[in-house]
Amino acid sequence: MPHRAPSPSRRTLLTVTAAVTAAAVTGVTTPAHAAEDSQDDKLRILLSRMSLEEKVGQLFVMRVYGHSATDPDQADIDANLKETGVRTAAELIERYHVGGVIYFSWAHNTRDPHQIADLSNGIQRAGLAQPTPIPLLISTDQEHGIVCRVGEPATLLPGAMALGAGGSHADARKAAQIAGAELAAVGIRQNYAPVADVNVNPANPVIGVRSYGSDPEAVAALVAAQVKGYQRAGVAATSKHFPGHGDTAVDSHYGLPTITHTRAQWEALDAPPFRAAIAAGIDSIMTAHIVVPSLDPSGDPATLSRPILTGILRERLGYDGVVVTDSLGMEGVRTKYGDERVPVLALKAGVDQLLNPPNLSVAWNAVLKAVKDGELTEDRLDESILRILRLKARLGLFKDPYVTRAEVDRTVGTAAHRAHADRIAERTTTLLVNEGGFLPVSRLSHPRVLVVGADPASPSGTTGPPTTTLAGALTELGFTARALSTGITPTAARIEEAVAAAAGQDLVVVGTYNVSATSPQRTLVARLVATGVPVVTVAIRNPYDVARIQGQRATLAAYSWTDVELRAAVRVLAGRAEPRGRLPVPVQSADDPSKVLFPVGHGLSYG
Repeated sequence: MPHRAPSPSRRTLLTVTAAVTAAAVTGVTTPAHAAEDSQDDKLRILLSRMSLEEKVGQLFVMRVYGHSATDPDQADIDANLKETGVRTAAELIERYHVGGVIYFSWAHNTRDPHQIADLSNGIQRAGLAQPTPIPLLISTDQEHGIVCRVGEPATLLPGAMALGAGGSHADARKAAQIAGAELAAVGIRQNYAPVADVNVNPANPVIGVRSYGSDPEAVAALVAAQVKGYQRAGVAATSKHFPGHGDTAVDSHYGLPTITHTRAQWEALDAPPFRAAIAAGIDSIMTAHIVVPSLDPSGDPATLSRPILTGILRERLGYDGVVVTDSLGMEGVRTKYGDERVPVLALKAGVDQLLNPPNLSVAWNAVLKAVKDGELTEDRLDESILRILRLKARLGLFKDPYVTRAEVDRTVGTAAHRAHADRIAERTTTLLVNEGGFLPVSRLSHPRVLVVGADPASPSGTTGPPTTTLAGALTELGFTARALSTGITPTAARIEEAVAAAAGQDLVVVGTYNVSATSPQRTLVARLVATGVPVVTVAIRNPYDVARIQGQRATLAAYSWTDVELRAAVRVLAGRAEPRGRLPVPVQSADDPSKVLFPVGHGLSYG
């Protein structure tokens, strides 16, 4: 596949949308409002050339299997045929005229940076081959931390709660700028980040460390910083999940959560980060599949709620950018209405982009039928399409939607980016417990180290496992380290194996993962403590683990199990870096939630 689209495709694009490009390029010489009006006029002309079918397609952002837009592997062709009735991304665009494509690692879209760039170019060529040539908006979930779609050799950065622990707006902005630059280099121009949810519920199963913390104002400031970083990199940021998914005990992937906040509580807790995102010029906002009775008593999820999306987001908060649904394949939005009604109701509520419906044919035809039957007007579709076209124009996609391998090589995973990621990660690592000043330890006093613990699947599919990463980082610093994976739910036999392996060691490092009241991870730590060998725990996801673990000499919070955060934790453990992170959430007693063991802002230092 060519690394860059051939010139005829570019000439086609520039011919059909020359006026759009000219407006974007020459706008700098005219007053801002005049340039915007001129660009809007040209976009409306483009819109008028589109058929109804093309308009309907422009509203959809869809998954597609394969590493190539035209020549995917046979297994991916089979998956596409099963789910969408087409063989390739190019055929998907030809049949449904979709306005966007979302990349997933599990869909085999993100093997390596050169391949991703080639896939993006192939998708753009397919878009420009349509009767009305329009570039696509390619998106992904690259939150960093525990949610990544593009892995190494791209730079992996600390996630939201880690950045919350670091507390640096400059670090948050820089992290987003690096992340955005690398996404843009491979042709991904819309990122579903930053998360604007305020995690006030430690039991939240779906947000947790994806949130910057529990303080609304602190979260708001970090959201704004990341929006600015993405903007500098030329990537559309997306704050999510409106109106706020931070206080739920139900995962909306599998059920329909209800948020019981009063209107006043919503204004104080959930709204500030979204207000900050809007003030920072956020490009898109993603909806939540949650019920908030105080904002809409109908029982409809926010994604389908006109009072929430139009009444509050558009009219009260004054937001006129793109509104994108969370995935329409999630159970939370499918609970009350069928897949045929959901996209229509979402558009009636005020949504612009319909993300990843479970059955594209059903959803696409339902919208088409709703317009033909008069339930939706074509003018209503035009409102959303104009917002989408404005965003594409603002990102320069009408001028040139293609990327080059040379730009990939100049940008993705550079030594400078990785060094920034390492330094930022060090400033997020939080020392929660340090009995008797046990840490830092040196390779001279504690040379032999056993690393045990949980090895959850890597967020990006390219790093870890965590025990191996921790042991490898210790070995690089001169320790003699051995890794023994004991798992998230270690068996009695595995615990006995770990206890036996601890004999003769100078230190045991345990990676803990979402420790519950009944978790056998608690037994593992207790048995290791009983051996007399010093135990240090590293919470590799939620910092709340420390409330359920006893007897350890020290505890570090890493907030994620990607390499960048685990290696930073090891440098802190070994005294190669100072622990500077401070808890962005309170850690409550496991026995008495009204008792706070470690408040927001807690974090120990050396010396």
